[in-house]
Amino acid sequence: MIARIFRIFLLLLFAMPATQPAFAEDSVVVKVVEHADYADPRRFSAMLTSINNMVTFYQNELIEYDVRIVFVAHGIRFLTADKLDKTPFAADAALEERRDNLAGRLGSLNSVQGVKLELCDITRSQIKLDEDKLAAGVELVPSGVVRIAELQHEGYAYIKIE
Repeated sequence: MIARIFRIFLLLLFAMPATQPAFAEDSVVVKVVEHADYADPRRFSAMLTSINNMVTFYQNELIEYDVRIVFVAHGIRFLTADKLDKTPFAADAALEERRDNLAGRLGSLNSVQGVKLELCDITRSQIKLDEDKLAAGVELVPSGVVRIAELQHEGYAYIKIE
């Protein structure tokens, strides 16, 4: 009986993934990537609230974290004050009404809480938006979806607000 339990234990041990999940208790750093590719300012606001709650929890528990937001397609609307006229991502009344609030909250998450902001350069270049029109702290990545896949491969938990 003991030999059988030992064999089962060994099978389970060797069947475990080689990498630690993002939320393992013995992880040094909790890693999360949020995917922002939508146009809805209310949805974006919900994402900002969720991230703020998450990083506040980690800070209160003295847990190190690496939280990133990868912006693709319509997500670019939240990274610039430009109205993006004549693009598929043009600002609408709902965005204009909330733009300052959202920009302030996003800027605080980046500059105060250390949340990293990464923008798909394919999206930016397709609409010919100058890099100097992006909010402070935005890092360009060659492809947003490729970046998300890379981060997931590195053990980042993937979240997308619905």
